[in-house]
Formats: sequence, structure tokens, C-alpha cells
Amino acid sequence: QVQLAESGGGLVQAGGSLRLSCTASGRTRNGNAMGWFRQAPGKEREFVAAINWFSDVTYYRDSVKGRFTITRDNADTTDLLMSNLEPEDAAVYYCAAEWFGSMRATPSRNPQAWRYWGQGTQVTVSS
Repeated sequence: QVQLAESGGGLVQAGGSLRLSCTASGRTRNGNAMGWFRQAPGKEREFVAAINWFSDVTYYRDSVKGRFTITRDNADTTDLLMSNLEPEDAAVYYCAAEWFGSMRATPSRNPQAWRYWGQGTQVTVSS
């Protein structure tokens, strides 16, 4: 099993920045990718960004490209730096981990394809 813990959420004004962190523990070798998803009230959970642990290739949803950056700080911690936040970015943000096929496989953008999840951290953006 892989345990994930998010931190760094909070309230920020539109145009501001936040950094989310996700720390993995347990059988971290069970995964080759870590991703960030978000879920706003009344909406489905959606893909935000992901990184392959072996290739460091990153992936983003179109609406956050150029504003969000996912990085792997060490073997067990992945950050999501969110800049120029918009009210539409407000949601509960979840980190997830999974092993996808080969070592350098592209992570899925489908949340149902990820087995390991954190509890989520709230991001609120005031206009």
C-alpha cells in the first residue's frame, strides 16, 4: 500500500499563488507516477497534472498550462505550484499515485485508473 498526505491548501486571492505538497509513504515502489486531481462542488473529479517518477515528464490539463507546475522534490514528495490562480481553480485537490505499465509510461488522466489517493486539501480562490 501507498499512503499519501497532502498539505498546502488555503485561501488566496485571484492572481495569487499556492504550493501544494504530497508526501508518499509505505510501498512507494508500487508507483511510477504521481498526479494531482481536483473536485469542485457538484462536479466530477478532474485531472490537473501528473509526473512520471522515472522520466520526469510532466502532463497538464489545458486550462492550467503555464500557470501550474508539478515537480518531484525527492523520492517521496511531489509539489504542485499554482500561480495566477483563478476562481475556477477553487476545489479540493487530491494527490494520487499509481504504477502505469512500463517505467516511463504516460499516466492516465482518468481518476478511476489511480489506486492510491490522499485525503485532499481545500483550495479557495476569492475574486
